[in-house]
Amino acid sequence: MFSFSRMTRALLVLGLSCAGLGHAMAASSPLPAIGMIASQQIRHIATYFPGRMAGSPAELIAAEYLNQQFSKFGYKSDLRGFDTRYLYTSNAGKQNWQNIHATSVIAARSGEVPQQIIVMAHFDTYVPQSDSDTNHNLGGLTLQGVDDNASGVGVMLELAERMQAIPTHYSLRFVALSAEETGAKGAEDFVNRMSAEEKKNTLLVINLDSLVTGDRLYFNSGMNTSVAVAKLTRVRALNIARSLGIPAESHAGTHCCNGIKALDDARLPLLNVTATNFALGKKDGEQQRAITRHFPLGTTRYQSQFDNLQYLDKALPGRIEKRSRDTVKVLFPLLKDLAKPAKHA
Repeated sequence: MFSFSRMTRALLVLGLSCAGLGHAMAASSPLPAIGMIASQQIRHIATYFPGRMAGSPAELIAAEYLNQQFSKFGYKSDLRGFDTRYLYTSNAGKQNWQNIHATSVIAARSGEVPQQIIVMAHFDTYVPQSDSDTNHNLGGLTLQGVDDNASGVGVMLELAERMQAIPTHYSLRFVALSAEETGAKGAEDFVNRMSAEEKKNTLLVINLDSLVTGDRLYFNSGMNTSVAVAKLTRVRALNIARSLGIPAESHAGTHCCNGIKALDDARLPLLNVTATNFALGKKDGEQQRAITRHFPLGTTRYQSQFDNLQYLDKALPGRIEKRSRDTVKVLFPLLKDLAKPAKHA
């Protein structure tokens, strides 16, 4: 569907990697204040990689950037390509399959044991899947996808960078998924490639999605996550947030796992972190905030005119930095403690 030369790709990757963040280049220097790495990464990804639709040139360049970032942090990181497709519907009702080759990024570091904790976020933006989508300016080449989901990727990168120098008992894996916006195909591909042993050894998957626009920060467990694991993860996250004065909630229901249902179906323990408002609309989390003049649909998802830095900075000043700080303040101590239990400290 998309094509461009290897030379063009190489030059773009080189240029964008050189435009990367300076703090990542000096591993020995002190890290910035909590949340600053995430907010800088969010702004960088949104600015340099708009329209990062699965299978597009921008998606592949963004994947290369993330791969380089994880490698700089000392993780073994690789690109993982996979073929998938989505159905496109014309105004006349005609439907055609669109085949694409998407690329996810998998970074890992071994601990003392093979059991692992996974931190995951999708980095692709919405692909228009109908003439109606295109006519309503949903998705496309100009969508920066700040909230959905540069925000989750930025927090994931900060967690990866902060964990790089901390020895852990359990292994760590950071996963940047593509093709989430084409029917959650990235999560399906990831689960399908896991061996039975890998699934058994996965203690927890922390998924980060859309952390900026929504009214409230939620920490939700998967439908098939045990009560014991939920107590160690979701309840613990809420307690950390409460102790820090960070507003956070939990919502129990069938809408815990949008985009990562394949992981829940595989009974992998989940902690899904997102910002929305389950009290509004159909109470399914799709409406992120109250409908206002600034947010006429109550959401910014897929809308290039709203899910961009300029608009969000004006409509929600300071929100990117605050949500980055709040989310990392909760998840960094949680991840650090889970990956290195007290008896191994």
